[in-house]
Amino acid sequence: MNVFELKQGTAPLLVCMPHIGTDIAHELRALYVPRALAVEDTDWHLATLYNFLDGLGASVLRATTSRYVIDLNRPPDDAPMYPGASNTELCPTRFFTGDPLYQTGCEPSMPQRLARRSQYWQPYHQALAQELQRLQALHGQVLLWDAHSIRSAIPWLFEGRLPDLNIGTADGKAADARVTQAVAQACQDAPGISSVVNGRFKGGYTTRHYGNPAGGIHAVQLEKCQSLYMQEVAPYAYDAALAAQFQPVLHAMVRAGLEAVQALPR
Repeated sequence: MNVFELKQGTAPLLVCMPHIGTDIAHELRALYVPRALAVEDTDWHLATLYNFLDGLGASVLRATTSRYVIDLNRPPDDAPMYPGASNTELCPTRFFTGDPLYQTGCEPSMPQRLARRSQYWQPYHQALAQELQRLQALHGQVLLWDAHSIRSAIPWLFEGRLPDLNIGTADGKAADARVTQAVAQACQDAPGISSVVNGRFKGGYTTRHYGNPAGGIHAVQLEKCQSLYMQEVAPYAYDAALAAQFQPVLHAMVRAGLEAVQALPR
């Protein structure tokens, strides 16, 4: 089983999709409750939604393994991303609804968690770091775009309904302010689409760990509501009509971030 797929581009842009994977290894499947095998908390259809990336010359890193096996956007020591709020772990044990993922007594032990970290997490992040290094050697300044999507209302994780577009830069630590401003401005006037910068979702491990604007890496997480482009309930179908309305906004945001990075002094 491949842990990830990497397509190398030529522009100073790496887009990663850590939660797009749906694979659960055969030997693990019996450990989960049957509901888990439908992997409902996947970041659905991102490859289709971001189908404009080739035209921007982007590198794209896509996970193939489900976040139910391991969450590639969590720190290796499993420290909570949002202290005081509900969090999913490095090896999640609950759905986004808070219900148990595993059959009783089948949650992964510490040795099993460490084995998953070695098998899945480390190769993915090694590839991510190496691709950033390659792009930075070519361009000096690089945009790391961490692509996500989520249901618009999940009471276990947050109150009420999320803004449609949640831009996260670790409270400004992960990207130059000019990059953040360009991305935010690109969606500000989109009709009927709400947005926020560093609200409930400020960026996960990828944004916080790799974002280093002084060192030439500008990391931006975009957590978007799935209601913008798909059905939020099973079978989680892609809605081409909705997506066609939203895609130009998404394209404009990524392009604005890329152009802002390219305008920075090398």
